[in-house]
Amino acid sequence: MTGVGYIIKTDDCVRRGAAWLTDTDEAMARAYALTGPLPLRLKPDGFAELLSAIVSQQVSVASARAIWGRMVAAGLDEPANIETASDEDLRAIGLSRQKVKYARALAQAGIDFDALRDAPDAQIIKTLTAVSGIGVWTAEIYAMFSLGRADVFPSGDLALQEAAKHLYGLPERPKDRALRQMAEKWSPWRSVAARMLFAYYHVAKQREGIR
Repeated sequence: MTGVGYIIKTDDCVRRGAAWLTDTDEAMARAYALTGPLPLRLKPDGFAELLSAIVSQQVSVASARAIWGRMVAAGLDEPANIETASDEDLRAIGLSRQKVKYARALAQAGIDFDALRDAPDAQIIKTLTAVSGIGVWTAEIYAMFSLGRADVFPSGDLALQEAAKHLYGLPERPKDRALRQMAEKWSPWRSVAARMLFAYYHVAKQREGIR
């Protein structure tokens, strides 16, 4: 497990990270005072979780849930069944032509999901983004919430960018690269910092009207 950092498994892990952040960053302490305890948000890992992420791209939450429900009912949450299904079958269940290609690419990628659990963060991102349809954001979210990695930060997320702008009084929303640089000071708990900013975004959006 060389190169694998702290693994978040329980609410206590998140609390430990939040305590470190609030002790070292005054702005994070202000955010935590508003958000209270942060959610664990752990999800399963494996093929189905990544396929579900692909299904969810650029559609509403309701549509994604409906399509995914039909796929699970049809057994299309397994790579072998994706490979044997026809394009017409996959299109009929609600996938776009592009997502049919992405689903097949994931099914054919031969990812060893068990091995990913012990892989360094950078290797996880590299392995997943090699598959068509999986970008850096999806790979980082998978590493955070399906593998429990404590020091991953999806800096391309618009909600995180907007939350950072508001919390730190920035003149404009930091772009991916700038926010990634900002996040370096939150290591080794960048995943908890992301949870903090996600929670802060929702609270501040309701209270103060950020976008």
